[in-house]
Amino acid sequence: MKENTGEERRSLSFVEQIVEKDLAEGKNGGRIQTRFPPEPNGYLHIGHAKAIAMDFGIAKRYGGICNLRFDDTNPVKEDTEYIESIEHDIKWLGFEWANVYYASDYFQELWDFAVWLIKQGRAYVDEQSAEVIAQQKGTTTSPGTNSPFRDRPVEENLRLFEFMNSGQCEPGTLVLRAKIDMAHPNMLFRDPLIYRVLNIPHVKTGDKWNAYPMYDFTHGQSDYLEGVTHSLCTLEFVEHRPLYDLFVTWMKEYKGETDNIEDNRPRQTEFNKLNLSYTLMSKRNLLALVNEHLVSGWDDPRMPTICGFRRRGYSPESIQKFIDKIGYTTYDALNEMALLESAVRDDLNARAIRVSAVLNPVKVVITNYPEGQIEQLTAVNNPENEADGEHCVEFGRELWIERDDFMEVAEKKFMRLAPGKEVRLKNAYIIKCNEENCCEKDADGNVTTIYCTYDPDSRSGMPGSNRKIKGKTLHWVSCQHAVKAEVRLYERLWKVENPRDELAAIREQQQCDAVTAMKQIINPDSLSTLSNCYIEPFAAQMKPGQYLQFQRIGYFMADADSTPEHPVFNKTVGLKDTWAKQNR
Repeated sequence: MKENTGEERRSLSFVEQIVEKDLAEGKNGGRIQTRFPPEPNGYLHIGHAKAIAMDFGIAKRYGGICNLRFDDTNPVKEDTEYIESIEHDIKWLGFEWANVYYASDYFQELWDFAVWLIKQGRAYVDEQSAEVIAQQKGTTTSPGTNSPFRDRPVEENLRLFEFMNSGQCEPGTLVLRAKIDMAHPNMLFRDPLIYRVLNIPHVKTGDKWNAYPMYDFTHGQSDYLEGVTHSLCTLEFVEHRPLYDLFVTWMKEYKGETDNIEDNRPRQTEFNKLNLSYTLMSKRNLLALVNEHLVSGWDDPRMPTICGFRRRGYSPESIQKFIDKIGYTTYDALNEMALLESAVRDDLNARAIRVSAVLNPVKVVITNYPEGQIEQLTAVNNPENEADGEHCVEFGRELWIERDDFMEVAEKKFMRLAPGKEVRLKNAYIIKCNEENCCEKDADGNVTTIYCTYDPDSRSGMPGSNRKIKGKTLHWVSCQHAVKAEVRLYERLWKVENPRDELAAIREQQQCDAVTAMKQIINPDSLSTLSNCYIEPFAAQMKPGQYLQFQRIGYFMADADSTPEHPVFNKTVGLKDTWAKQNR
């Protein structure tokens, strides 16, 4: 039964239409069960967030369950650090699994199934090299040729299969292959490998296994054994689906479940990946960035990892809104980063606390303001949400403002501070820059101090505050109370729109490794660190996970490196779309 969430008003995705059709036809007894099956060999990226939203979202929408299953069939690459990070990321995105499983939970059943296949004459041990096996596969236009070991006696295959798991077998010398059809038009059916030898201890099973099942042999069987009804995956698995279905059918025969084979089985459905402009999302390449110290780690705010976006200040709701906006299709496309940033901007506008911060400061002295006087002004935390309340802001004679908000010789259309011009200070007074002796400069000609006067009747909330002026409203912080902070500004990590294709082209042309190619297209200006910024004391108290808007600048979040003595903030996204302008 579909959960009544109010989502009926929107059009259904093609995946939802398939699910509803299966439910209407009574497939799998009307059950809905999905799974999210990450390999624990790296941190999740935003592409995984789309799969998570689909797997968990379908289960929730139709009253089913979604399990988390780690595809831990390759102990060479797997680490408990990755398992913990994956669980954390899923929860942060707002989803909960019904059960946690591991592909290794099924190693014994998969082994017994493989033994049954050998006894049925549907699998055999091959001792040819990987290169020879690949050559014998043929091409898409020509059939493959049979292995000379394809018709080995069953007893010999059983003996060699046991030897593969003995720990005495050299990796690469023996493999178990399914016997299907070396002339099949789908290359994956040409006697695929289903077991290989690794001789590496497993984090969960220890030394019990030295021969490990391949992905295509593991995935469908794990789905079947778990009771998955809908196996949702990305488009590169379209060609794998017939093999997935065949192995599931064989498994059902092995289990003696020959009735209603088509009505009671997991069904694989493929949807498009999430591809973003100026973004590289291969875990292998992301790992290289980390290992080569081209970024500070998996959670570097320039990385497309979920933990990187979290550290940068993205909200889980904004990522979900972006995924909903781009939708699910049966063809791949490159989505604009500007679309993601737009979703983030829209979401943070409703939840971010407004604070004052000056990133490139210059001092303002209000010459007619009483020396030593300090006022406690009131600032609204979030005009979009009255429940967020207010906080106090200190105002005094000396203030910091943005250097770009002052121009000694101003153009006619310059509506900020200049000799003879008035501006309003946010939540405070109207000030006017002196026409004569408006500023002081250092030996290099840089303005160090601006001199102004204020209108004491113009404070926000007072009757005189309604006076109209041509100048803009500027943000500021009190020099006496300001806290010095470090602010990190981020640009795109890559110089090219499609780094994946560009990386492949460079490697092919130059015959170089991935790291050498990456260094040619990585953006050297992707991180700018400003160390001479000032923030109001209220902002200095903020911690990672609290969403902020630096007024007139953008959205920010305190970084994990931040301390009360040395606040550090990451820029999440600007108030306006800068991507379109950059990419013209």
